[in-house]
Amino acid sequence: MKEESSSGILLVAAALIALVWANSPWSDSYHDLWHSTVSLGSGEHALRLSLQHWVNDGLMTVFFLVVGLEINREFTSGHLRGRRAATLPIVAALGGMVVPAVVYLAVAGSTDARGWGIPMATDIALALGVVAVVGRSLPTSLRAFLLGLAVVDDIGAIVVIAVVYSSGVEWTWLVVAGVVFGITLVARRGGLDLLPVYVALGAVAWYALHEAGIHPTIAGVAMGLAAPAGSRFTRHGTPLIEHLEHRLHPWSGFVIVPVFALANSGVDLGSGVGDALSSPVAWGVLLGLLVGKPIGVVALTRIAVTAGWADAPEATTPRHLLGAGHAAGIGFTVALFIAELAFDDPAVVGEAKIAILAASVLSGAIAAVVLRGSRRAGQSASSPSTDASPSR
Repeated sequence: MKEESSSGILLVAAALIALVWANSPWSDSYHDLWHSTVSLGSGEHALRLSLQHWVNDGLMTVFFLVVGLEINREFTSGHLRGRRAATLPIVAALGGMVVPAVVYLAVAGSTDARGWGIPMATDIALALGVVAVVGRSLPTSLRAFLLGLAVVDDIGAIVVIAVVYSSGVEWTWLVVAGVVFGITLVARRGGLDLLPVYVALGAVAWYALHEAGIHPTIAGVAMGLAAPAGSRFTRHGTPLIEHLEHRLHPWSGFVIVPVFALANSGVDLGSGVGDALSSPVAWGVLLGLLVGKPIGVVALTRIAVTAGWADAPEATTPRHLLGAGHAAGIGFTVALFIAELAFDDPAVVGEAKIAILAASVLSGAIAAVVLRGSRRAGQSASSPSTDASPSR
């Protein structure tokens, strides 16, 4: 959690640098850099992609690999282990995905319907960063709830990317990818814990998905989910999943995600803000994240607790949950990622990105105010008596 929250600082800094650079007299150099072509390999199967695509399709695969490892660990030994423990963040995340999508469609209509997946996303680093800024006096259970919600949110985003935002499928290559994943599962079941083997399988799966028309970052998620959960990395005596997470997490949080923000946050604010103000896409994204997220999270959480499906996070109040709902509205990294996939028109992509930036800033500020107020209220309520039971 410390890595997540502190990496959010670099993420914000990279986004600000991109905005300043793209709106400076040197803006052409920004766009020329990220649209320059980089080739890998030679001959018929050489990959020739823009530098931005290498970041989005290549480096972000490592980001999604870490997400897959986190999901794997959470369901085997973490906050989502067990039916009752997993129910609340799963239900809250579903509310935080469905309601923003409905809000987007209600505002943007069917004309720009492909953008409905954008406001579904939650940025784990920035959401936890807001909680860290507010202070350690917040209930630990609230942090665990928000982390679990964000993990389930990532699962939803991955499914949406795979199903909705992938191009026409080349079935031969998709079969190749399926065979590779099958081999990976067999290797996992056989207790194989040789990292080079999994790296090689992951590289083949990435290329096969790319050629199949499925977004190749899905390979990272799949390999993370397929990593041996019970196997131990013999040299360190720690579970292989945990070893990989600790090795890759700093690279993902402190290098890959900031580079992604640098490559994707450079929108023209001069004409872009004016266009965004009259854009149904921008308003759909903004209201989906700013309004739809907290409503969905809080409403489904209350339903789950009232119906007896799950217990409320220990020592939390309705205001805590409202603050967590607004923190979930910070949809920066994955929202920007989906915006690039949803629209072909650069102008529409720019409008969506401006809305994502605005909604993330506003959601973070509201979450900080709400959670800071809940902290003061909790301290005031507990001060008259040391025997006061925690509010549920």
